[in-house]
Amino acid sequence: MNKLEQIRKMTTIVVDTGDIDAIKTFSPTDATTNPSLIFAAAQKTQYHHLIEEAVKYAQDKAKFPQEKIPLMMDKLFVNFGVEILKYIPGRVSTEVDARLSFDVEGSINKAHTLIGLYEAAGIPRERILIKLASTWEGSRAAAQLEKEGIHCNLTLMFSLPQAIACAEAKATLISPFVGRILDWYKKSTGVSGYAPTEDPGVHSVTEIFNYYKRFDYKTQVMGASFRNIDEIIELTGCDLLTIAPPLLEELSKAEGAVTRKLDPAKAKGSSIEKVIIDEKSFRLRLNDNAMATEKLSEGIRKFAEDAVKLEKSIAASFKL
Repeated sequence: MNKLEQIRKMTTIVVDTGDIDAIKTFSPTDATTNPSLIFAAAQKTQYHHLIEEAVKYAQDKAKFPQEKIPLMMDKLFVNFGVEILKYIPGRVSTEVDARLSFDVEGSINKAHTLIGLYEAAGIPRERILIKLASTWEGSRAAAQLEKEGIHCNLTLMFSLPQAIACAEAKATLISPFVGRILDWYKKSTGVSGYAPTEDPGVHSVTEIFNYYKRFDYKTQVMGASFRNIDEIIELTGCDLLTIAPPLLEELSKAEGAVTRKLDPAKAKGSSIEKVIIDEKSFRLRLNDNAMATEKLSEGIRKFAEDAVKLEKSIAASFKL
C-alpha cells in the first residue's frame, strides 16, 4: 500500500478544497472549505453556474439593495457545499464570515441562515459542520449551536487554551493548524526548517490530541494546514486530517511503512494535568502566546479579505 492508503487505516482523511474535481479524484470521507478556497474555486469556469444561481437567489430574495451581497455569499457557500456533498459520504464544513469572529450573536444567526439554506436544499444538518474561528466568542457561539443540534468545526486554532475552550463548549470538531505554526517559527527563529519530529506545528496538535484523550473529551481533532507530507505522517492516528489535493497526490505516490504516532490509549495513561479555562484565563493565555495571537489575527484578516475579494468580483461581474 502507498502511504495515503496506510494513513486511511488509522485516520479519517478529509480533503481541504473547494475544487469539486479534486474531491472526485481522492474520494475523501469529509471535505472542508473556507473563503480562500471558495475564492480560488470560483475563478474556474466549471463552477460559474453555482455563482449564477447564487446571484439570482440574491436578486429574487433581497428587499433592499444592501441585502444582495450577504444573501449571494450565503447561497454561494451553500451551493458549493451541496455540490461537494454529492461526492462524499460524510460532512462538509462551511465557514461563517470571518468578520463575525468576535460576534457571538452574529455568528449564531449566520449559522442558522446557512443551516436553513442547506435544509431547504434537502441536506440534513447532520451532514454540515459550521466553521467558526477559535476565538472566545467563537467557542461561545459553538456552545449554543451544539445545544441546538448544529455541529461546529472550530478553525484557526493554534494553542491549547483555544482547544480547551472549544472542548468545554462541546464542539463536534476542531481544526488545529500545523503549517501556519511552522511558518511562524521559521520566520521567528530564522531557521530554514525543522525535522518532522521537531516540527512545532506537529507538537501543538499532538499536545491537543493527548489532552483531549486524557480527559475523555468527545470533540474530535482534525489536523489542518499542512506544508509537507512529513507533518501528515507524524500525525497519523489523529482523529481526522484535512489535506490539500497536492499533498494527497504526493502521499498516494509515496511508498514505505507508516506507523501510528498518536494513540488514545497512550494519551489516556499520561500524567497531563487538567487546565481550567474561563474567559479571563483564555484571553491571558492566548495573549501570552505570541505565535497563537499573531496567527489567529492574521488568519481572520486573510479569510475576511478573501471574502471581500469574492464579493467585489461577483458584484462587479453581475452588477449587484
